[in-house]
Amino acid sequence: MLNFFTAFILGLVEGFTEFLPISSTAHLILTSNFLKISETEFIKTFEIAIQSGAILSVVVLFFKKFLDLEVLKKLFIAFLPTGIIGFLFYKIVKNYLLNNIEIVLLSLALGGIFLIFFEKFFKENKEEKDIKDISFKECLIIGFCQAFSIIPGISRSAATIIGGLALKIPRTTIVEFSFLLAVPTMFAATFFDLFKTSASFSYSEFSFLFFGFIVSFFSATLSIKFLLNYVRRHSFVYFGVYRIILVFIFILFFL
Repeated sequence: MLNFFTAFILGLVEGFTEFLPISSTAHLILTSNFLKISETEFIKTFEIAIQSGAILSVVVLFFKKFLDLEVLKKLFIAFLPTGIIGFLFYKIVKNYLLNNIEIVLLSLALGGIFLIFFEKFFKENKEEKDIKDISFKECLIIGFCQAFSIIPGISRSAATIIGGLALKIPRTTIVEFSFLLAVPTMFAATFFDLFKTSASFSYSEFSFLFFGFIVSFFSATLSIKFLLNYVRRHSFVYFGVYRIILVFIFILFFL
């Protein structure tokens, strides 16, 4: 069952994994499974809502970016595909995909394999490029890449970053853009889900949600700083290997 300890664990997992290309949603689902937390309607909402705690850390760390109208235009265009597709497939994702452990594990494994092969054969653009230099067409393509992440285990971060790298956007630029794009995407998902379900939640459930939100915020701040330093010197191959190992470990010991 969910209590303040398990809410702390889930908040910690969410914060550390939200911006890494390893799927925070998959980690929350696997962690809940490991902790024997039943996938109730509230738990599904909890796993979505605490992501906004991680997203708030982006707003704090990149506050000035959100005051730039040109950046906001780019984020709006990139958000549109996910916003529309997420709205249309909300019930399918919430009722059939979020509690399907097989889909989560398959998505994690295939995503890991894709990350490894992409990094091995991809030729990176070393030129300097600012977020404002990303074209509206490129923003739209990145948005469609992000839309694939409505499938648990794909990873929103991995989808947007790989999409940007394929468009020859420099690594540090697309990673930062992925951070910023998470803000409208996850806030929209959280508020839409709460609007649909929050009327049935108790006071204690809201307390757990708020606590997980706070823990997620602080752990995500550390994760963002780690990833920004990491991408300057390393590829995402290790993340791909990690995803595959995690799947094998879960199948062998917990499934």
